[in-house]
Amino acid sequence: MNRHPAADRLERPTTELLAPARDLLCGRAAIACGADAVYVGADRFGAREAAGNTLDDIAALVAYAHQYWARVYVTINTILNDSELAEAERLAWRLHEIGADGLIIQDAGLLECDLPPLPLIASTQMHNHTPAKVAFLEQVGFRRAILARELCLDEIRAIRQAAPAIELECFVHGALCVCYSGQCSLSYALGGRSGNRGQCAQPCRKPYRLLDAGGRVLAERSHLLSLRDLNLSEHLPALLDAGVTSFKIEGRLKDLPYVANVVAHYRARLDAALGGSGLPRSSSGTSHVGFTPDPSKTFNRGYTAHFLHGRTETIAFPPTPKMVGEEVGRVTGVGRGELTVGTRLTLHPGDGLCFFDAQGELRGTQVNAAQGERIAVQNAAGIRVGTRLYRNHDHAFFADVRRARLDRRIAVTLTLRDTPTGVILAARDEDGVEAACDLSGRPEPAKDPEAALATIRRQLLKTGSTIYACSEVVVETAAIPFLPVSVLNGLRRDVLDALTAAREERRPRVKGAVAVTDVPYPERELSYLGNVMNAKAETFYRRHGVVRIESAAESGLDLRGRQVMTTRYCLKHQLGLCPTRGAVEPLAEPLFLVDDEGNRLRLHFDCARCEMEILLDEG
Repeated sequence: MNRHPAADRLERPTTELLAPARDLLCGRAAIACGADAVYVGADRFGAREAAGNTLDDIAALVAYAHQYWARVYVTINTILNDSELAEAERLAWRLHEIGADGLIIQDAGLLECDLPPLPLIASTQMHNHTPAKVAFLEQVGFRRAILARELCLDEIRAIRQAAPAIELECFVHGALCVCYSGQCSLSYALGGRSGNRGQCAQPCRKPYRLLDAGGRVLAERSHLLSLRDLNLSEHLPALLDAGVTSFKIEGRLKDLPYVANVVAHYRARLDAALGGSGLPRSSSGTSHVGFTPDPSKTFNRGYTAHFLHGRTETIAFPPTPKMVGEEVGRVTGVGRGELTVGTRLTLHPGDGLCFFDAQGELRGTQVNAAQGERIAVQNAAGIRVGTRLYRNHDHAFFADVRRARLDRRIAVTLTLRDTPTGVILAARDEDGVEAACDLSGRPEPAKDPEAALATIRRQLLKTGSTIYACSEVVVETAAIPFLPVSVLNGLRRDVLDALTAAREERRPRVKGAVAVTDVPYPERELSYLGNVMNAKAETFYRRHGVVRIESAAESGLDLRGRQVMTTRYCLKHQLGLCPTRGAVEPLAEPLFLVDDEGNRLRLHFDCARCEMEILLDEG
């Protein structure tokens, strides 16, 4: 018995490029550029409150994605209070009804609810950072775990060995949280806006001074907790080898040009990595984007591989949390609205330039005209001879992206052959899905077979605005028939419509379910960092052996003197104050971060674990 390729997709591991979708347009662009799946927020309970979508828009995105066997995952990844659980449960069922392919969740209380049979994805907010934790998630019914961003390759391999059946999703590009995801209470502590409730105010991107216990300034005011952005596009083969199955691009607040550019870049890189692996991708079609992708052009704070290969680099960029971009050159002359700059870049009117002024603040201006080294700018205030300029907006590049026709097509072969009563046009796509359409009545043999064959091929190749690209037309008739253009066009339309229906019938579908067990949770006690805010979550953890549970910070805890952030990022390491990096002068500890409002954050360095803890000062 011949197996259908779609059936294999349900059983063999597939590899997925996963893209963010701020809205319907961004989601469609991501899929058109080659994403195998997108993740999107509904209008409630998403960890990016500003990126919610209506159910109608999600349904439209699902319908578009499913044509290519691409998937749509929806976030319900905030922690919930008791009164919200019923609404979250109803939302989950509505998402199931409109065809969503999975739920990304954080709150364990949802596992005690009546959830639809959708695959469950453990949000990175669940702090999926150890083999024991991910193995537990596998045992209680999660199909996938989104790994902590801080993991190195060896740690990912250890997780894969401990949990061989669960899918592992790994961030490969975009903004980095300095704190372990789901473990940050800094925004809530300073302003009442909780990241675990989708409202993070990003205080980590603010400027701070670093003081020692005696008040001595160790680092002047700068963005000491602001990390560079992640870019692992050069490391995809190693991640594949470590057991990663889904490669995730961060950015549910990013716009369409960002999504199109970054997805197109990673599609090409991942296809190259998959070339000799024997691993299939999880969706269909080939994308043609009409521009040359370049992730250095869209928003980034400079790139880092983070901890993928251990603590090998400085991963922060304290001067600014904004995009600096590509270096233009140093200013050699300043006139009235005109600069002379030694540069190899070709600048264009509309380009954005930025620079650090004499006070170290990032400022910007726009190019009005450019001719060689002479650049007319909109505002030259703050620019002096010797100032280093950067281009943070390439007008020509974004014009190319905006003009580009994003197109994704599924390869199909059309075959015209005889039947006992006439002819049949059969279609077979790249996934092996087949459909056919009969033409009753035997057509007359063509008087000019060569011209008739050319017409048949020309008309059947015209797939127009469909999702298909005809890669080959095969004519297997005893005699070349004469078929009018209108008949050929009708046959082609009908068979492609039938193929679309057959693809939907064959589309791989995966179900999920909570596994009600009593397997032990890896910890016996949960502090407020366990993010338990409802009775159902408490019931879940107690059934799995947790004996002491503190309520989540968002329940109203007084966080003064308590830990509000834990991170692998270390300021001692960043600033050259770590003894392991040769620092010999002893520090008067504890050290403090102080922001512009006078908030003081006390630092504790756990050198044995190579972690830094940040506590809200009690003063």
